[in-house]
Amino acid sequence: MKLKHTLIASALALVLAAGLRAQTATATTAAAPADTAPADVATTGTAAPAPQFTDAQVFEMLGWYIVSNTPINELDADAPLKDAFIKGARAAVDGKPSPYDNDKIRPDMERVLGARQEAYQARQKTDADKKAAAFFADLKKNTNIQTLPTGVMYEILRPGAGAFPTANDTVTINYLGTLSDGTKFDSSYDRGEPAVFPLSGVIPGMTDALQKINKGGKIKIYIPYDQGYGDRGSPQIPPFSILIFEVELLDFGATPPPPADTADATADAADAAAASAAAKADVAHADAAAADAAAKAAAAEATAADAAADGQ
Repeated sequence: MKLKHTLIASALALVLAAGLRAQTATATTAAAPADTAPADVATTGTAAPAPQFTDAQVFEMLGWYIVSNTPINELDADAPLKDAFIKGARAAVDGKPSPYDNDKIRPDMERVLGARQEAYQARQKTDADKKAAAFFADLKKNTNIQTLPTGVMYEILRPGAGAFPTANDTVTINYLGTLSDGTKFDSSYDRGEPAVFPLSGVIPGMTDALQKINKGGKIKIYIPYDQGYGDRGSPQIPPFSILIFEVELLDFGATPPPPADTADATADAADAAAASAAAKADVAHADAAAADAAAKAAAAEATAADAAADGQ
């Protein structure tokens, strides 16, 4: 199992390190001669703000960032396991070598950490299913809310007019996205401009529900996690999340075909793949013919040897 969160922590550490290097470089480049006042003092008459945190506090925060973004939070570690984790981390910070052979311990790391992470995700799913069942059962009491075969539910807040979009259309919408607890995770209103996207290119729950409202209308959509971001989540959305969208359909139209150069590139790639397959087939036929010729030559040699033996 790939422990993706460790990559996040590593990336964060690199980002912080890069930021420190950039600040150092900037300070070195911008440093004034000894007889010249720093720019901020010369122009404003005030020195740079005093630091708010000590070096020790910064390092403490760095440790918190790294650990909070690793699978340790998902592995149900008891006190002895946490102590072992801290022991390994301290050894690394102190520059000590790995306590065990990396290649030898890797299979057991994958086994132990993989099993514990799977158990954690299974508990998450069980809890999410219970909450979702209660949430959607309560929604069904509202006669204004309709249910699609996928389990997605929706309510028409304001009817539109005219035709309805299809999955092949591109829509222009304003929307507000929240979790079931009311936490806002996205909003085109906050960005100050509507969103435009092919309806086939978003999460399934959105694709299905937006085909139930026509231009100028407003719809509220309730999406189960299996029709949203599933067990993966996203940076703003936890795994197994129910999503709620209020959407205004401003406009829609047929999704334009891909640019000609893209289509040509796709066709060229298909032709290249076909040519490669044909070349491989030719090589295979040639190999087979060579093998057959070799077999016949071997048989002829055997016959000649038999004849020579009979002549003696």
